[in-house]
Amino acid sequence: MRKKTLSTALFALCSLAMFAQGAKNIKINEVMTSNTASIEDEYGAHLPWIELANVSFSTINVRGMYVATDKAVLNPDLTVPERVAMMSIIPNNEPRTNMSGRQHLILYLNSSPTCGSLHLASTIDASAPIWIGLYEGNAVDLVDSVTIPVVLNPNTSYARHTDGSAEWETKAPDAVTAGIENFIQVTESKVSQIKRDDPHGFGITILSMGIVFSCLALLWIFFTIFGIVMRRKNEEKNSLAKAAHKKRIMAVHDEEDEDERSFPGIVVKHHDEEDPDVYIAVISMAIKEYLDDSHDVESGIITIMPKENTKWTRT
Repeated sequence: MRKKTLSTALFALCSLAMFAQGAKNIKINEVMTSNTASIEDEYGAHLPWIELANVSFSTINVRGMYVATDKAVLNPDLTVPERVAMMSIIPNNEPRTNMSGRQHLILYLNSSPTCGSLHLASTIDASAPIWIGLYEGNAVDLVDSVTIPVVLNPNTSYARHTDGSAEWETKAPDAVTAGIENFIQVTESKVSQIKRDDPHGFGITILSMGIVFSCLALLWIFFTIFGIVMRRKNEEKNSLAKAAHKKRIMAVHDEEDEDERSFPGIVVKHHDEEDPDVYIAVISMAIKEYLDDSHDVESGIITIMPKENTKWTRT
């Protein structure tokens, strides 16, 4: 029993730690204190509202968290029940409070939970600067807060420049982005977007240089591989040519040896590399004359020497 209780306590502590870490990704993203012609609630009424944004890509449920508009809750001497009494709780029975990644949630102020699950009793005074805080479910840890330093005109909002950013700005009625991403500029051209995202041109310079050097590197790799392949092909071709040349020479030598064995005393001299058929014809003619005794009586040696305008001559 004691082990089970310890395991349950550890699980609860881990869950609270994970929730606390995820809750930091919930931001007060936009506020409208004077709503006369902006968004309407489910009854068609125009109420002040705040927008929460989940700036992460994970789903976070904000049910049980608290919204405060009275700065007195920052007093560390307050007990938890005293602080809870000064705040409005986000209801548990609303599926829209389970915020997926990059999702937004509108909560209405100066209202009553009886009017709807997203209606809070926290009040604001549109004629004075306003502080709004978002607390975790323990009513002790402050998740996010914002102070609106100026009195907003009707239907204008005080919003972060982009979702979750540290920069705030006042938005005109036609630029209010309730329930959607704060930075929306549909008429912005690509050139204007590049100027906004990269005002000094460092990004486009690095990108351009990266593309150029990447192309040069690819060309170098291609021609290096191409050169290696062509070099190997030439080496193979030269090797085959040398082998064929060596084979021809060996064949001629073999023929000379065969002639020497068949006809002792007959010496055949080759003076250049011609067609073997020519050699055979000349040798055959010389042997025939030798056998027919038509050759001069000499030492028994037939000599074939090259002569101008002919390939061979007999002496």
